[in-house]
Amino acid sequence: MKSNTAKPLSNEQVERFNQQGFLVLDNALGADLLAVLNKDLEQWVEESRAFTESYGEQMDGRARFSLEPHHTAEQPALRRIASPVELSESYLEAMRNSEALDAVAQLIGPDVKFCNAKVNLKHPGAATQVKFHQDFPFEVHTNDSLITVLYFLDDVVADNGPLEVVPGSHLGPIHSHWHDGVFTGAVSEEVKLQSNSEAVPCYGKAGTACLMHTRLLHGSAANLSDQPRTLFIVSYAAADAMPLHTNHIPSIYDGEIVRGKASKYVRTSAYKVEMPEYPQEASFFEQQVQKAG
Repeated sequence: MKSNTAKPLSNEQVERFNQQGFLVLDNALGADLLAVLNKDLEQWVEESRAFTESYGEQMDGRARFSLEPHHTAEQPALRRIASPVELSESYLEAMRNSEALDAVAQLIGPDVKFCNAKVNLKHPGAATQVKFHQDFPFEVHTNDSLITVLYFLDDVVADNGPLEVVPGSHLGPIHSHWHDGVFTGAVSEEVKLQSNSEAVPCYGKAGTACLMHTRLLHGSAANLSDQPRTLFIVSYAAADAMPLHTNHIPSIYDGEIVRGKASKYVRTSAYKVEMPEYPQEASFFEQQVQKAG
């Protein structure tokens, strides 16, 4: 596996990530790779016209392609593709080799492994919102050296549902995502209101990447524009961070070492978190929408 000795991030960028819990990198995907990623995406959207409900199959039998309730052949509304790295050589290449992954290795490496990947889509006028949450309660490991990379496949602007993050929240508590005995995949109303007041949007041209600490509070609003907003989202972990439950987006590449080498040791850190509920539907959107209301 590639062992990258270059350090793409400056000391100032490393310090900013450590303090704020996120970092935006311009031009993280080359133009040629971005073009083929979007070509594959266009084919998947076109194929979705033939279906009236979520379809395809992940390793665990759940649907791979998740559709919005208002999806039609005339106006397709594909909202999530689980583990696209299993379907596309281009997405697999982007997962394994990018400037953003080199930055991840600098931040939590040098030994890094792949956890899971997905594509989240917001079509023009799509009602999909992502309620404020932290990733770690969905992917609990022995330590929290995990980073999510969100690649912008479209230009992300103010009104097409940009990612919103709460700077510094990764240094705070791990919030409960259970309410009244139900795993909602979202924080409480009190934490949500505070997050709304402190959140900052992440904008960028297609090809931009946002690196986000696994404990960072984040969410996104509906797409109110006439432009799509699509993210290719990849989760990585330090090689010595071991999962404590079944991967909620299973993949044949789960645990693949993408930088450095495998660890002979398990590193543990002190924290307290409620274990997640394994999703029964195509994706966590159902957990947020159907259960959180």
